Amino acid sequence: MQEVLFIKIERWDMENKKIKLTISGKPKKLEKNFGELNSYKNKPVLTGKPQNKIVKKTTSFKPNKPILPTKKQGTTGDFEKRKLAEQRATRRLKDEGSLKDKKNKIGTKKREVKLTVSRALSDEIEARERSLASVKRAREKESKNQNKDLRKEDLKPIKRDINIPEAITVRELANRMAEQSSNVIKYLFGMGVSVTINQTLAADTAEFLVKEFGHNPIREEKAEEIIQKIKASRTENLKNRPPIVTVMGHVDHGKTSLLDVLRSTNVVSGEFGGITQHVGAYQIESQGNKLTFIDTPGHAAFTEMRARGSKLTDVVVLVVAADDGVKPQTIESIKHAKAANVPIVVAINKCDLPEADPEKIKNQLLEHELISEDLSGDTLMVEISTKTKKNLDKLIESIILQAEILDLKTDYDSKATGIVLESKIDSGKGPVVNIIVTNGTLKKGDFFVSGLKWGKIRAIVNDKGENINEAFPSTPIEILGINGASKSGDDFIVFENEKEVKTLSETRAQEKKENQNPLTFATQESAFTNNLSKELNMIIKSDVHGSSEAIKNAINQIKHEEVKAKIILADIGIVTETDVTLAKASNAVLIAFNVKPSKEAKKLAENEKIKISSYNIIYEVLDYIKKRMSGLLTPDVEEKVIGSAQILEIFKVSGAGKVAGLKITDGEINNTSDIRIIRDGIIIHTGKVSTIFREKNQVKQVNIGQECGITVKDYMDFQKNDIIEAFNVTSTERSI
Repeated sequence: MQEVLFIKIERWDMENKKIKLTISGKPKKLEKNFGELNSYKNKPVLTGKPQNKIVKKTTSFKPNKPILPTKKQGTTGDFEKRKLAEQRATRRLKDEGSLKDKKNKIGTKKREVKLTVSRALSDEIEARERSLASVKRAREKESKNQNKDLRKEDLKPIKRDINIPEAITVRELANRMAEQSSNVIKYLFGMGVSVTINQTLAADTAEFLVKEFGHNPIREEKAEEIIQKIKASRTENLKNRPPIVTVMGHVDHGKTSLLDVLRSTNVVSGEFGGITQHVGAYQIESQGNKLTFIDTPGHAAFTEMRARGSKLTDVVVLVVAADDGVKPQTIESIKHAKAANVPIVVAINKCDLPEADPEKIKNQLLEHELISEDLSGDTLMVEISTKTKKNLDKLIESIILQAEILDLKTDYDSKATGIVLESKIDSGKGPVVNIIVTNGTLKKGDFFVSGLKWGKIRAIVNDKGENINEAFPSTPIEILGINGASKSGDDFIVFENEKEVKTLSETRAQEKKENQNPLTFATQESAFTNNLSKELNMIIKSDVHGSSEAIKNAINQIKHEEVKAKIILADIGIVTETDVTLAKASNAVLIAFNVKPSKEAKKLAENEKIKISSYNIIYEVLDYIKKRMSGLLTPDVEEKVIGSAQILEIFKVSGAGKVAGLKITDGEINNTSDIRIIRDGIIIHTGKVSTIFREKNQVKQVNIGQECGITVKDYMDFQKNDIIEAFNVTSTERSI
């Protein structure tokens, strides 16, 4: 049996040039078809016609050793012989290729080519294909030549325009210049300035560094400067606008009731406890004139709300009850109005009551420099009754008269600006902001900035709950589309596009961050005192931002040396699972004001045994906080000595141990008394009486002059002449 196969293919082309193709592979055992191979030997094979001419082909097989078949094989056709030779030659080519790939450790998969006799005789084999290595070398050479040309251009410095704010960190400045932070730090160190990567640089220093590094510095304008420019860019299209009237006064003097009558609504019934806890804004039309009214709370906790109302307003209506007189919040409202330099119209309410005394009210207001026209003054005072609607038309006339004197005009064609009255998180609408437009015309789709928040107006709702497409100056509206709840009192400014509002919002946030100073103790003594005081942690969730602000301000007014209130979180919206988790982690009191917890939060609170205290009236919240703070106070302990005795003898009694025989020298001693044992003027033990014996009988009490035996709990080390002093301890709870 032979194991070597050699295939030699020869042909002569038209130019009589001989080309050889030799195919060899690993020897394989041939156990059959030897007859086929022998019969195949020296037989010509005809292929296609190259160059349209018939060329004679010779094919011969010359094995190194003769092949001796072990079994006779029948002859087959030329087609089968050719097919068998093609299969074996192709198999061996594949084996050679795979072996070569393994040796060279090349992961590139080569193209598999099936060798046929016709393919071997064709022109495809005549040209040698280019190797992958040579292609790679050619590409590297070409890339190297290109990099040489580009390197010359890269060496040229790039000059950039660098925006410089009022304050910027070293890291941020380096990023804007496309420089390494270490290079900037090294340069400053060489100038004798030691900084860290997070150090804040002043604008002048940053500008100097930018110039030194070969860039062009551009000083950024402050956010407020940008806003002032926008507000100053007004047209000459000035028109009359409705006056903004703020109703102020003491709690329960009839402010909201007055607006109810003017609007023909019943807002009071919707307020918990009959007191206003939100800032409401309404627009009415009377006698052909539009008037915008702002209702402010009268409770002492809502000072900030009244202050905002006075700054925004054109005319202040001071409501004073004729049967009650001038009260603390009345005086506070007068101060706010005078600070804002706005005219005051006094509405003396409840004049229908029998105990009403308007003249008394006028005399009380004289002390605060409010002189009525009846007394030759310039303050308009109207005696009204919201119940009987007495003189309400006269009050409206007085307000319109003051507005005409002020000659209120504004630009209707400019970009809108306004003031945020209130903000909240609505479960269905998301963040909602109540504003009053002060200048310009607000349109649906406008981009705006409000404090640190920004957005695009998706909807505008007026005070009647109607959707409108635009809002004119002095119009109270509700807007949707802000990316978060802004703070009450924040400004509201419209810009051209989204890029401008984002930039301004980020600038404001950066400026606020830079202006924040860490809290420090003034002295070591104050630091020690604060560390000793106990803290009541609180989490407050409210319906609107104004209420949250009022509660925080009221809590901060609660002062005590031993305990203080610490507000961990004060936010708007419903109580969530996150709030409950935070309350558990910080051991905080969770207060829900005019909001309800979600189902998930309520379930989690029950599982974690966290109490959610819900309230609708602000003074109830304050009472609860004071009660909880009082619980942290150490009770007052009072000790009273009720009797004393001297030990004369010491006895041993079976079952009772040592018994001290003593005589009562002062007061009395009973079996429930606390006692202390004094030896040589030093207290050696404090405990309680266990048993009192008198003439072998147990008694509850012994008095002065009597002798008795006594045992003390967990003590038997008595000595003669020891003094036993009996006392009672009483503790008294303290409150804030």
